[in-house]
Amino acid sequence: MPQTNSDGPLDRAFAIVGHVAGQVRAVSVAEIANALALPLPTAHRLIGNLEQRGLLQKALGTKRYVVGNQLVTLSAKVIGAAFRTARRHAVLRAVAAEIGEQCEIGVVRDNVVAYVDSVRVSQPQGLQFNPGEAAPLHCTSTGKIYMSRLPERAREKLCRALTLTKYTETTIVDVESLMKVLDETRKRGWAKTNEEYVRGVVGCAVPILSPDRELIACLGVSVPVARVSFAELDRFIAPLQKAAALLSETILQADDDGASEASETF
Repeated sequence: MPQTNSDGPLDRAFAIVGHVAGQVRAVSVAEIANALALPLPTAHRLIGNLEQRGLLQKALGTKRYVVGNQLVTLSAKVIGAAFRTARRHAVLRAVAAEIGEQCEIGVVRDNVVAYVDSVRVSQPQGLQFNPGEAAPLHCTSTGKIYMSRLPERAREKLCRALTLTKYTETTIVDVESLMKVLDETRKRGWAKTNEEYVRGVVGCAVPILSPDRELIACLGVSVPVARVSFAELDRFIAPLQKAAALLSETILQADDDGASEASETF
C-alpha cells in the first residue's frame, strides 16, 4: 500500500493531489485515505481544504473527487513556464529552421489551447500563434490531439459541451463528424487542420509526452495553404516528432547553458 513520505500536512496534501491526478476515474474520500494510509478524519479535512482552493472538486452529481479547475490552470501555467527555457526554445528554433515555417508549443487550459512558445522563421503570413494567445479546441491540431487522448465517454461529453463555432467553411461543427476525426487522430497519433480556424491556413501537430507517456503539450506548425497544401503537411510530421522526442527527453533534465548544444543535437 503506498504511503506518504512525511506526516506534515503539506506533504499529505501533495500526496492527495498526486493520487487523485493519477486516477482514471473519480475517487472517494475513503479510497484516498486507504490508498495513502491516512486517518479518515485527516483525509476529510485535507480534501476539504483542497476543494476550497479549487485544487480538487467533486465529479458532477457525485461525492467523488477529481482534479479541480484551479489545479488544471496551475498545471498548464507550470508546463508553459517549463517550456520557456533556453534549451527547449533551442529545440523549437531548430525544428522551425529545418521545416522553414512557424512552429509553436501549445497546452490546453480551461478547454482552450494556450500557446506558450513559438518561433517564426519567415515573414508573417496568415495565422500566427504567439505566446499567451489562445485558440479553440475543435479547430486546432493541438486541441484535436488533446481531445483524441481522452477516454471515449469523456471525449464525447466534451465534444457535446463545447461551443463548436464555425470559423470557416471547413470548420467541423457536427459532433459526430468531430468524433470521427478524433478517433482517426487517436489511431494516427498526430493531428491536422484544413483551414478550420483561419481561412487560408493549414496546420499539423504532434504530442509531447512525459516519461510515463502522458500528454504534456503539443508541437505544431501553421502555414499558408498557398505555400503548403493540406496533403503536403504530412512531410512535417517526422521532423516534428523528432523534435517532440527531444523535448520529452528534457523534461527530467536540469536546465543549464546548453541551448546551443540542444540546437546542435537536433
